[in-house]
Amino acid sequence: MLLDAQQRVINYVRLSVTDRCNLRCTYCMPADMKFAKKDTLLTDEEIITVLSPLAAAGVSKVRITGGEPFLRPGLLSLLEKIHNIEGIANIAVTTNGVLTSDYIPALKKLGADHINLSLDTLQADRFIKITRRDSFAAVIKTFDSLLAHQLQVKINMVVMDNVNTDEINDFVALTKDAPVSVRFIEEMPFNGQGHGFSGINWNYHRILETISVQYQLQKLSDAPNTTSINYRIPGHQGSIGVIPAYSRTFCGSCNRLRIAANGGVRTCLYGNDVLNLKKLINTGQPLMPAIIDALNARYADGFEAEKHASLDKASMSLIGG
Repeated sequence: MLLDAQQRVINYVRLSVTDRCNLRCTYCMPADMKFAKKDTLLTDEEIITVLSPLAAAGVSKVRITGGEPFLRPGLLSLLEKIHNIEGIANIAVTTNGVLTSDYIPALKKLGADHINLSLDTLQADRFIKITRRDSFAAVIKTFDSLLAHQLQVKINMVVMDNVNTDEINDFVALTKDAPVSVRFIEEMPFNGQGHGFSGINWNYHRILETISVQYQLQKLSDAPNTTSINYRIPGHQGSIGVIPAYSRTFCGSCNRLRIAANGGVRTCLYGNDVLNLKKLINTGQPLMPAIIDALNARYADGFEAEKHASLDKASMSLIGG
């Protein structure tokens, strides 16, 4: 069993398999994003080398992130290798949906049927403004196909002041006739464009207040270690949740370890990399003692981690969403 300095059990790994993305979302990266060279990223073999001892130590869930994971060549083959690691019981994927539709049957067959779809607007013209790309139709095709294949779908909407707050209840409406969970995420300071993030106007309280004007919210029991505060609406098939990603109310039960595409390890999204697993592998050093040392030095919450981190905030695509 992996424990951190606060005796929290670590059983969940968020693994970025690429820093590349086919969108350029304004809250995530600059328009002229510079991506890592291929030889600096973890290979399939190195990923299995990393995940195998973590699974033996109690990690049972792996979420595949990016960048956009479907830009990694051979992703399905990698997912199958991860699926075959003893102890890994749950594989989930976070995607922007642009390339995903063709892979959905294979994902379901592999058991990677928990899909988080990043979608911040239901308007095609606004999608172009947010993502700097004209791919809205492809994302909606993926969404429809995910539902048709009966995968467990969560939509992640980043709530941005003066950008998409007028659509909050349009997203809630998606849950009426479809078994989808819509999660509204507070904006975070990880756009890869340096300083200038001074907080948010739309925290989770304001999001819930906006929804409650139009809908009756009934609190759901939240799963252990969840990052979302969850609700249902009478008569709706799906559910909604709010994720206090900037308010950081969920730090006390955090069970996650983040591994970047280049092997960098973060014990907190708001902190810095604390070690690099690719470098350890290349120099023949054992991985688990280093990981355990990093967890033993983990800060109590995201506010403490941020105090001790560098001021520049990396692009979200570099650190796994």
